[in-house]
Amino acid sequence: MEELKKYMQEAASFMDRTAGVLNEEGLVLASTDSQLENTEDSAAQAVLASDEHIVFSGDRAYIKIDRAARKSYICFVDGTDEQSQVYLELLKRWIESSYVEKDNAEERETFIKNVLLENELPGDVPLKARDLKIAYPVPRQLYIVRVNAGKSADVLTVLEHLFPDWERNFVFPMDEENIVIMLEIHSGDKALSASEEASLILDTINTEAKTHAYIGVSMPAETLKDTAKSYREASMALIVGQIFDEESSIMRYDKLGLGRLIYQLPKTLCELFLSEVFEEGAYEALDEETLLTIQKFFENNLNGSETSRQLFVHRNTLVYRLDKVEKITGLDLRNFDDAVLFKLAQMVRKYLEYQDTDKKTAVSVRSDKSDDSIPVI
Repeated sequence: MEELKKYMQEAASFMDRTAGVLNEEGLVLASTDSQLENTEDSAAQAVLASDEHIVFSGDRAYIKIDRAARKSYICFVDGTDEQSQVYLELLKRWIESSYVEKDNAEERETFIKNVLLENELPGDVPLKARDLKIAYPVPRQLYIVRVNAGKSADVLTVLEHLFPDWERNFVFPMDEENIVIMLEIHSGDKALSASEEASLILDTINTEAKTHAYIGVSMPAETLKDTAKSYREASMALIVGQIFDEESSIMRYDKLGLGRLIYQLPKTLCELFLSEVFEEGAYEALDEETLLTIQKFFENNLNGSETSRQLFVHRNTLVYRLDKVEKITGLDLRNFDDAVLFKLAQMVRKYLEYQDTDKKTAVSVRSDKSDDSIPVI
């Protein structure tokens, strides 16, 4: 509807008479004269039933707009002279070509989504890619941009303007919060690395859409078929980053470190490890001040002097707090092995907390829908 109105606004700039587009019911969807919009034209049914290329009714000329399997549109122009017929032909070809281009873009996007979700047979991917004129043996980089659901439409518009070459690059939403960006990888001095590209995307979203985003970055895919693996990698990068590195906005699959290892461990093994490191209630006994001290101590590579300087406390105060940690947990964080063990246990705790929260969210969603989903027998 909005696209039709846009076409009519542009047509008004070069046409010296009124034109518009009707649906099959005769409702004026768009017109160069905005006052005609949402009015009815009784000639619609006669035009649809006619075999004539151009139909004249009253003081208007009409022509059907072909939209393949979709419902037809009817274009009209005031007047029955030769100039009106020229305008009709022009508008028909303009609108039809625009819809063909849009339909092709939607078909390509649907195909790419199916490839990423592995809904296409591997052997069919190169054949369908050829039919849709999508390069198959081209390396690509995939990014998943996660934003607040209420901002996704604005962010999508910004990203489409940032990457306008829709024949080579793909930008589309996977759901209400996640937008996929799939770019062909170019070589050369001016080519951006994956990290530089992700930073550019993030800065553009912050500036243009006035919102924050998180970006998952995959490993490069050598062919179109391999982008399914890249999609899984970028998805994992977002999840693992959300669990273990909440302060970062860009999460690269090849930089997940220990987070990737812990994320793939079974829950029972994580719980067993945690029970071996901390006695029951030991970690919970650490107050916020002590946990902040531990965080700074780790950030400064167990350097006591630098940690006390950043916390604005005396060195003896830091020693007292670390002694307190050892008394509660049995781990001396000044000892490298104990520090590693504590850090691992802390990450495992985060992972288990994430799993519990994720499970509660899923249960909540199911319970909210349960009333509507119970069949009436």
